[in-house]
Amino acid sequence: MKPFAALNHWATRFAPYPSVFLRAALGWVFLRHGIVKLGMGVAGVAGFFGRLGIPAPHVSAVIIMTVETVGAVCVLLGMLTRFWAALMAVDMVVAILVAVLPSGHGFELEGLLLAGALALVGLGDGPLSVGWLVHKGAR
Repeated sequence: MKPFAALNHWATRFAPYPSVFLRAALGWVFLRHGIVKLGMGVAGVAGFFGRLGIPAPHVSAVIIMTVETVGAVCVLLGMLTRFWAALMAVDMVVAILVAVLPSGHGFELEGLLLAGALALVGLGDGPLSVGWLVHKGAR
Protein backbone atom coordinates (compact mmCIF):
# COMPACT_ATOMS: atom_id res chain seq x y z
CA MET A 1 0.00 0.00 0.00
CA LYS A 2 1.36 3.39 -0.97
CA PRO A 3 2.16 5.82 1.81
CA PHE A 4 -0.72 8.20 2.46
CA ALA A 5 -3.07 6.16 0.24
CA ALA A 6 -5.87 6.39 2.80
CA LEU A 7 -5.34 10.14 3.16
CA ASN A 8 -5.37 10.56 -0.61
CA HIS A 9 -8.57 8.53 -0.84
CA TRP A 10 -10.37 10.72 1.71
CA ALA A 11 -8.92 13.94 0.29
CA THR A 12 -10.19 12.99 -3.17
CA ARG A 13 -13.57 11.96 -1.85
CA PHE A 14 -14.11 15.25 -0.03
CA ALA A 15 -12.34 17.50 -2.56
CA PRO A 16 -15.47 19.49 -3.53
CA TYR A 17 -16.31 20.50 0.04
CA PRO A 18 -13.54 23.03 0.81
CA SER A 19 -15.38 25.46 -1.47
CA VAL A 20 -18.00 25.65 1.30
CA PHE A 21 -15.38 27.07 3.67
CA LEU A 22 -14.09 29.47 1.04
CA ARG A 23 -17.62 30.68 0.29
CA ALA A 24 -18.27 31.16 4.00
CA ALA A 25 -15.05 33.09 4.62
CA LEU A 26 -15.26 35.29 1.53
CA GLY A 27 -18.96 35.95 1.94
CA TRP A 28 -18.57 36.84 5.60
CA VAL A 29 -15.71 39.30 5.06
CA PHE A 30 -17.45 41.01 2.14
CA LEU A 31 -20.70 41.17 4.11
CA ARG A 32 -18.95 42.80 7.08
CA HIS A 33 -17.47 45.44 4.76
CA GLY A 34 -20.84 45.90 3.07
CA ILE A 35 -22.57 46.45 6.41
CA VAL A 36 -20.04 49.16 7.26
CA LYS A 37 -20.77 50.84 3.93
CA LEU A 38 -24.53 50.59 4.53
CA GLY A 39 -23.93 52.37 7.82
CA MET A 40 -22.12 55.15 5.95
CA GLY A 41 -25.00 55.47 3.50
CA VAL A 42 -24.75 56.05 -0.23
CA ALA A 43 -23.75 59.70 0.30
CA GLY A 44 -20.92 58.75 2.68
CA VAL A 45 -19.55 56.02 0.42
CA ALA A 46 -19.93 58.26 -2.65
CA GLY A 47 -18.03 61.03 -0.88
CA PHE A 48 -15.20 58.62 -0.08
CA PHE A 49 -15.18 57.32 -3.65
CA GLY A 50 -15.20 60.88 -4.99
CA ARG A 51 -12.11 61.74 -2.91
CA LEU A 52 -10.40 58.67 -4.41
CA GLY A 53 -11.25 59.88 -7.92
CA ILE A 54 -13.59 57.02 -8.74
CA PRO A 55 -15.86 58.09 -11.61
CA ALA A 56 -19.62 58.35 -11.02
CA PRO A 57 -19.15 58.00 -7.27
CA HIS A 58 -22.86 57.70 -6.42
CA VAL A 59 -23.45 54.98 -9.00
CA SER A 60 -20.23 53.24 -7.98
CA ALA A 61 -21.27 53.40 -4.33
CA VAL A 62 -24.60 51.71 -5.02
CA ILE A 63 -22.91 49.01 -7.12
CA ILE A 64 -20.22 48.28 -4.51
CA MET A 65 -22.71 48.34 -1.65
CA THR A 66 -24.85 45.83 -3.57
CA VAL A 67 -21.89 43.55 -4.35
CA GLU A 68 -20.69 43.64 -0.74
CA THR A 69 -24.12 42.93 0.78
CA VAL A 70 -26.46 41.16 -1.64
CA GLY A 71 -23.53 39.49 -3.41
CA ALA A 72 -21.98 38.44 -0.12
CA VAL A 73 -25.21 36.83 1.07
CA CYS A 74 -25.56 35.03 -2.28
CA VAL A 75 -21.99 33.72 -2.00
CA LEU A 76 -22.65 32.59 1.57
CA LEU A 77 -25.71 30.68 0.40
CA GLY A 78 -24.09 29.46 -2.83
CA MET A 79 -26.40 31.26 -5.26
CA LEU A 80 -24.93 32.58 -8.52
CA THR A 81 -21.52 32.30 -6.88
CA ARG A 82 -19.49 32.69 -10.07
CA PHE A 83 -21.31 35.91 -11.02
CA TRP A 84 -20.97 37.53 -7.60
CA ALA A 85 -17.39 36.32 -7.11
CA ALA A 86 -16.40 37.87 -10.46
CA LEU A 87 -17.85 41.20 -9.31
CA MET A 88 -16.01 40.83 -6.00
CA ALA A 89 -12.77 40.24 -7.89
CA VAL A 90 -13.31 43.46 -9.88
CA ASP A 91 -14.12 45.25 -6.60
CA MET A 92 -10.79 44.12 -5.14
CA VAL A 93 -8.75 45.01 -8.23
CA VAL A 94 -10.18 48.53 -8.14
CA ALA A 95 -9.65 48.77 -4.36
CA ILE A 96 -6.02 47.70 -4.71
CA LEU A 97 -5.26 50.03 -7.61
CA VAL A 98 -7.24 53.09 -6.50
CA ALA A 99 -7.23 53.02 -2.71
CA VAL A 100 -4.55 50.75 -1.28
CA LEU A 101 -1.48 51.13 -3.50
CA PRO A 102 -1.64 54.95 -3.66
CA SER A 103 -1.84 55.05 0.15
CA GLY A 104 1.40 53.10 0.43
CA HIS A 105 -0.19 50.34 2.51
CA GLY A 106 0.15 46.65 1.84
CA PHE A 107 -2.72 44.88 0.15
CA GLU A 108 -2.63 41.57 1.97
CA LEU A 109 -6.34 41.50 2.80
CA GLU A 110 -7.45 42.77 -0.59
CA GLY A 111 -5.07 40.37 -2.35
CA LEU A 112 -6.39 37.44 -0.35
CA LEU A 113 -10.00 38.47 -1.09
CA LEU A 114 -9.11 38.80 -4.78
CA ALA A 115 -7.55 35.31 -4.80
CA GLY A 116 -10.56 33.84 -3.00
CA ALA A 117 -12.99 35.52 -5.38
CA LEU A 118 -11.07 34.23 -8.40
CA ALA A 119 -11.04 30.73 -6.92
CA LEU A 120 -14.82 30.86 -6.50
CA VAL A 121 -15.23 32.03 -10.09
CA GLY A 122 -13.60 28.72 -11.01
CA LEU A 123 -15.29 26.56 -8.38
CA GLY A 124 -18.82 27.93 -8.58
CA ASP A 125 -21.50 27.17 -6.00
CA GLY A 126 -20.10 23.81 -4.97
CA PRO A 127 -21.86 21.34 -2.71
CA LEU A 128 -23.96 22.32 0.29
CA SER A 129 -25.32 25.35 -1.53
CA VAL A 130 -28.62 26.61 -2.83
CA GLY A 131 -27.26 26.35 -6.39
CA TRP A 132 -26.26 22.73 -5.83
CA LEU A 133 -29.71 21.89 -4.48
CA VAL A 134 -31.42 23.59 -7.41
CA HIS A 135 -29.26 21.79 -9.97
CA LYS A 136 -29.60 18.46 -8.13
CA GLY A 137 -33.40 18.85 -8.14
CA ALA A 138 -33.39 19.69 -11.86
CA ARG A 139 -31.87 16.29 -12.73
